[in-house]
Amino acid sequence: MKPVPATSAGLRITAPARLHLGFLDLNGSLGRRYGSIGLAIDQPSTQLTITKAAENSATGAESRRAIKLLRKFTDDGKSNAYAIDIAEAIPAHAGLGSGTQLALAIGVAIARMQGRELSMADLATLGERGARSGIGLEAFASGGFIIDGGKGSTDRPPPLTLRADFPEDWRVMLILNPSFTGVSGEAEITAFAGLPPFPESKAAHICHLVLMKLIPALKEYDIEAFGSAVTEIQEIVGAHFASKQGGNAWTSEAVGQLASRMRDMGATGIGQSSWGPTGFAFVDSQKAAERLYHSLGEDAKRDGLEILIAHGRNTGASIEALRKS
Repeated sequence: MKPVPATSAGLRITAPARLHLGFLDLNGSLGRRYGSIGLAIDQPSTQLTITKAAENSATGAESRRAIKLLRKFTDDGKSNAYAIDIAEAIPAHAGLGSGTQLALAIGVAIARMQGRELSMADLATLGERGARSGIGLEAFASGGFIIDGGKGSTDRPPPLTLRADFPEDWRVMLILNPSFTGVSGEAEITAFAGLPPFPESKAAHICHLVLMKLIPALKEYDIEAFGSAVTEIQEIVGAHFASKQGGNAWTSEAVGQLASRMRDMGATGIGQSSWGPTGFAFVDSQKAAERLYHSLGEDAKRDGLEILIAHGRNTGASIEALRKS
């Protein structure tokens, strides 16, 4: 981790959102539980600047959350204090990894400004992230399509098992519902604890789909096979979590209906990221994405939804030193 040059006034960091496409193993019979499938995307993103200051402060979106994180990454805010200005933030509790990206952005910035050597796992531990999934850490570090190996017997974040570039031509249709939020915090812990046992046979089937269909399809740029695998994984996992989402695989029924319409119009790989409410679908080109956007944009607005066309992001967070004026 490179220290900040002496000529720098601070750092500007842009951290990517991530999609959570499903879990590998909610059974845990082999000693590892969860195992996440994810993808870094170019929008939305968290963009902030951080400079040294007389006392800790934060302005802009998610400023309250940022102040709490400053306290985690600094001792008492006296010997080392910082000012954070958040120009843009990934929507909170939308299934896009906002908390992890904000924590890592702040943690990396402070570590660099103090000349400290901290790994992503160290930063995740300090920021209390990566309790179940490691895909947010890798999205920040290097972007791309990501699979982690699930939680073992330690408190460390899950290990990375696969990272691959996402096809440049493919697009991700994001469906946002600003009026809904997904489960988070203590409610998420309670929800996970209250889930019924997950059959080992279903965990085995998901792993089979990932190893013999999803990954090969990604490598061979076969979006139909890739999307078919994603949809099936989402259906299995969504059915398991439905009891904690009002009996529905979708946190927002309107998002689910619009995603289904996208599938009817040629999109593939539909699902909900994490606890939602953000939904997604994949198409093979910008042209196909724009066709869906223009065809369904008015319907989305009528239902209070937003559609974004995102690219897979094959690079991690950008970190730029700010020159002193």
